[in-house]
Amino acid sequence: MASLKEILTRRPVAATVRLTIPAGGAKPGPPVGPAVGQYKVNLMAFCKDFNARTQKYKPDAPISATVTVFKDNTFELNVRSPSVTWYLKKAAGIESGSGRAGHAVASTLTLKHVYEIAKVKQADPYCQYMSLEAISKSIIGTAKSMGIKVEKDLD
Repeated sequence: MASLKEILTRRPVAATVRLTIPAGGAKPGPPVGPAVGQYKVNLMAFCKDFNARTQKYKPDAPISATVTVFKDNTFELNVRSPSVTWYLKKAAGIESGSGRAGHAVASTLTLKHVYEIAKVKQADPYCQYMSLEAISKSIIGTAKSMGIKVEKDLD
């Protein structure tokens, strides 16, 4: 249960906005401006904060961000790494997965690729307590559903 001090210091939330923005590509224009600006958030402060947090990713990487806007026009920004499907498509060198997953193979990856993706995803807040093995199994399942075959090593 929350203590009395925590309850009294909570700030009332005006809105929660979920965005997908290219890494380092937040600008005050669309899609960021209309989505966040309608709650009277300082757009330049938001863009600078987002771009600073995402500078370690490639510029074209789609970053999922959750913005919690408070009644006093301040915000809290949570940034996640790019999705597993984006990493798998980049590693396999394909634009999209197979239309018939399980029947047609779109591409092939090695376990080394899967392990590297799992190491990156382990830094995400929702995966930080999962083992690398569990994250790797999840990535292999995602690859299978995209029609990407995972092998021990390529010949």
